[in-house]
Amino acid sequence: MNVNIKDFAPSWFASVMGTGALALVSKAYSSKLSALSGFAELLVYLNTLLFFVLMVPWLLRWVKYTENALRDLKHPVVCHFYGTISVAMLILSADYLLILKKTAIAKAFWIPGAVLTIFFALLIPYLMFVEKEIDLKAVTPAWFIPPVGLIVIPLGGSGLIPSFSGTVREIAYAINYFAWGAGFFLYLGLFAIVFFRFIRHEPMPCGMAPAVWINLGPIGAGTSTLYALVKASDFITVKEPFFVFGLIFWGFGVWWLAMAAILTLHYVRKLNLPYSLAWWAFIFPLGAYVSATHNVGVAFGIGAIDGFGFALYWLLLAMWLVTSVKTVEHVLLE
Repeated sequence: MNVNIKDFAPSWFASVMGTGALALVSKAYSSKLSALSGFAELLVYLNTLLFFVLMVPWLLRWVKYTENALRDLKHPVVCHFYGTISVAMLILSADYLLILKKTAIAKAFWIPGAVLTIFFALLIPYLMFVEKEIDLKAVTPAWFIPPVGLIVIPLGGSGLIPSFSGTVREIAYAINYFAWGAGFFLYLGLFAIVFFRFIRHEPMPCGMAPAVWINLGPIGAGTSTLYALVKASDFITVKEPFFVFGLIFWGFGVWWLAMAAILTLHYVRKLNLPYSLAWWAFIFPLGAYVSATHNVGVAFGIGAIDGFGFALYWLLLAMWLVTSVKTVEHVLLE
């Protein structure tokens, strides 16, 4: 095994995001299968180890190969994956809070994760704005990663609000609402651009094909974090309209889930879908959507929706297993 620090891809942290999402939905569906609770806890510890192992080459690259890291940060596609490290922190925060009930550790991940997520959500669009020209072919669903990061902030953040007091608690409320609102509207703007690219250009390169699933990330995470934030807000006395909006947002995800599956089959049958780190784009977005499906089903007491989510859970688990094995093989044979 040879870890190439010089070319270490920032997208590696998508594996932490995906594993953390699987842990969260495993815990959620432990109500249907109790063994999933223990599996969820195991995934949290595995994911923590994975995060800190990946931190080593990520930091070393910035120290030893600063020019390479900066070049990727200015690349119209690769730069968006820099946000995965901060989203990984936020997912780990939610894992420790919602699965292991360790508030202190959750807070230790959430605070730097939120700060770094906001930083990248400002920096990456800024770099795009000041570019002279960006080819439309460079536009991919990976551009959704900064808004996804913002939307994910309340995943653990809403549950941490009670652990703060006084002015700090008010700031925590403000950060969570700012993050969800900024992420949601940024996603809407970028979605229009990405959709336009799909219509105007040939399919994305085969290596980026799994990215079509990324759109499920803001839809799924947006629904779940909206529910969590509204439930945590005592000043919102009428919560039902927000839940209904989440149901509608989730409904759009059903269409995109079907479209992502159809497009993936197109790549498998007509083009090619070789293994790459991009396969992790299958996992977190689907995990976020499975979580949203469970939350919507529970909120409205619709067993069919929750059952649909449980069926999707097994697809998620299978995809995580395959991607994990392929990734380990790739690392060992590299």
